[in-house]
Amino acid sequence: MLASIPALASAAAVTATLDRDHVQLGETVTLNVRVQGDTGGVVAPDLRALNQDFQLLGTSQNNSLSIINGKASSELTFGVALRPRHVGVLQIPALSVAGGRTAPLQLTVTAPDPAAAAATQRDVFMESQVEPAHGYVGQQLTYVVRLYYANRIGGDAPSPPQADGVEVSALGKGLNYDAERGGRTYHVLEQRYALIPQHAGQIEIPPVDFQGEAADPRDPNSFFGATVPVSASAPAQTIEVKPAPADWGGSAWLPARQLSLSLDGWPTARDASPRVGQPLNLTMTLEATGLSYEALPALSLPPLDGATVYPDKPVTGNRQDGQWIIGRRQQSFAIVPERAGTLTIPATTLKWWNVLTDKMEVAQIPAHSVSVLPAIGAAATPAPAATAQVHDEVAASPGLAAAPASTPWRWIALASLGLWLLSALTWWLWRRRRRVPSATPPAAARTSARNSQLAFLAAARGGDPAAQVHSLLAWARAERPAIQHLGELAAALDDAAQRAAIDALQQRRYAGAPAPDAGTNLAEAFKRGFAWRAAAASEDSGLPPLYPFKLH
Repeated sequence: MLASIPALASAAAVTATLDRDHVQLGETVTLNVRVQGDTGGVVAPDLRALNQDFQLLGTSQNNSLSIINGKASSELTFGVALRPRHVGVLQIPALSVAGGRTAPLQLTVTAPDPAAAAATQRDVFMESQVEPAHGYVGQQLTYVVRLYYANRIGGDAPSPPQADGVEVSALGKGLNYDAERGGRTYHVLEQRYALIPQHAGQIEIPPVDFQGEAADPRDPNSFFGATVPVSASAPAQTIEVKPAPADWGGSAWLPARQLSLSLDGWPTARDASPRVGQPLNLTMTLEATGLSYEALPALSLPPLDGATVYPDKPVTGNRQDGQWIIGRRQQSFAIVPERAGTLTIPATTLKWWNVLTDKMEVAQIPAHSVSVLPAIGAAATPAPAATAQVHDEVAASPGLAAAPASTPWRWIALASLGLWLLSALTWWLWRRRRRVPSATPPAAARTSARNSQLAFLAAARGGDPAAQVHSLLAWARAERPAIQHLGELAAALDDAAQRAAIDALQQRRYAGAPAPDAGTNLAEAFKRGFAWRAAAASEDSGLPPLYPFKLH
């Protein structure tokens, strides 16, 4: 069959053309390199010279054979999809192929114009913007990119913007909706990003690109088959970034749209006044719109006169409202009063920069004061003047105690004592009958145990052994209600250091033994909680102990 085909022309002619000579940045142009004549053994041209000004999106080749008036001709066409990298007049140099060279070409590339794209009924185009167009170092800016497409397309979503000196993070998921441009309805894919400049000066956000595929019904003989590559580019954006004011000082630089600072948990007028050893649980919260929590300073309280502050583990995080990052820091404190009287927490202030008004503002927590009552069971010492007055009144009436009128009161006292003994016997019998194993403590009991532990640790660092005994037993009973005295507590513990610390405390409390470092050792021994024995508790006789401590 091939023998019947007339001889092909021996000479090969080489030409190069562009499908258009003016494009906008982000658009695709096709370079066609044609070889006519003897196409046997022809290889594709070397395209590496194009990489400086163009992205090569794809290549194809098509070989055709035609016979006209008995004369055969062969044509081989190489198709190259090019995407310009920048605006300007770009040169396409001469290319060597099939022993010949193509003529050089020029392509004029202009900046993209979304309005013009819509007006000319372009199928795919993009928009971008920065809100606001200028700001400060560390201030969050919002970058918005939109992809408009008239018909169904395929491909990956546009990549996030890339720029040196800027932290970029997505704000939620992309939005899909329809919009009208130039009298034509487009589908829109919108994505927002948070931009946080890291240094002052002019920062350029380069174009954001899209590459995909779309059917080309106007060109059924397309080199790319049933689909053709489509691309678009969002315009580059330039932002001006200012440094923090020169007189800001050494405090944290906080450029935000809104900032709040609060302290919650103070007793109200309806609450009972706190007592010595009872913790106050307060929570400080710092929240800023337009700042990540990493930029917010750590929260703390100053040392307090008459109380110990125990900070809890901080809680941090970010949330979004679709346009702005909202950073949050939260810190809880347990404040354990150490003496009765007025406890005052001084005011807390934090200065920040309001980017909406372009002015410095101050967030403040006012000073708070609360009256602290003595610990429950603590003996109140009467004032010296009152004591002297009572003593003088009694001394002024020496015969009052011996007056015959006092005799009935003696019988009343004896009757009261008998009633008390009867009540104690009734309670003992009821306790023996109703003793049941303790259940797993609920959350409220665990909270009480934690508060009791904090109260004990505060007392352990002091010098009052009576308060130490009282708070240690209160803590132990919050975990093991059956504990009656320090002897039972020591017997229930599996740690030798804790038992030794209890022995030393008993000697201080009941024998007056000197132990200058006992408070420090006591707090150190119990700072990790009780080391309870794993064995079952011994049978409780139900009778109160004869001595409140071990004899040695």
